[in-house]
Amino acid sequence: MGKNVLIIGASGDIGSKIATQLGKEGYSLILHYNQNEKAIETLQNKIPTGAILDTIKANLATDEGIKSLLKGIFYPIDSIVFSSGIAYYGLFQDTPEPIMDEMLSIHVKAPFSIVKEILPEMIKRKSGKIILISSIWGEVGASNEVLYSAVKGAQNSFVKSLSKEVGPSGIVVNAVSPGFIETKMNPLTVEEKEYLVDDIPLNRAGRPQDVADAVSFLLSDKAAYIHGEILRITGGWD
Repeated sequence: MGKNVLIIGASGDIGSKIATQLGKEGYSLILHYNQNEKAIETLQNKIPTGAILDTIKANLATDEGIKSLLKGIFYPIDSIVFSSGIAYYGLFQDTPEPIMDEMLSIHVKAPFSIVKEILPEMIKRKSGKIILISSIWGEVGASNEVLYSAVKGAQNSFVKSLSKEVGPSGIVVNAVSPGFIETKMNPLTVEEKEYLVDDIPLNRAGRPQDVADAVSFLLSDKAAYIHGEILRITGGWD
């Protein structure tokens, strides 16, 4: 334990739960966020003293923000967890171009750029773990979430391809693919949630903690031989 983990999107519902879990387990954390400073302050009160090495504010929807994040990393990175993301609901034909650019930057360009920058040191050490929080929509697709499904599909392909390339160098790459998780990114009505939950075999929505537990497992030595996988956390829903 005690290894340094960079968490991208640590202020979100899932990211903050991942940070809390890993902090309790003895990891040293570098927390990225964009705007929600209050969430980061709350995290600092939940996580053991000394577990947070640094916090970095950066808007990953822009090239300048990505560069700012990379310039703000002053510690060696043993593992990266990508939990940053935004959703867009609507017909694909009506999607504004700025939204397309933002989604592509946050979900695709930012992870690619960050991994590209950090990989050389991991390869030099012959050690490192990379985890992306993807989505079930990246595997099966969703109407009215075409763009979100597409960028999550790109993340899944990235994981599968990169794992083959860097596995011989001792770098482990995986993704966690949540189904319906109870977060602010799912603004459904009570009726819509009930209808959806009825279709989930475990008969409940997923919780951010469910995702955090999966990330904790993949970072542990117990998952040392799990590589290039898209681990579904869906309660059996497909």
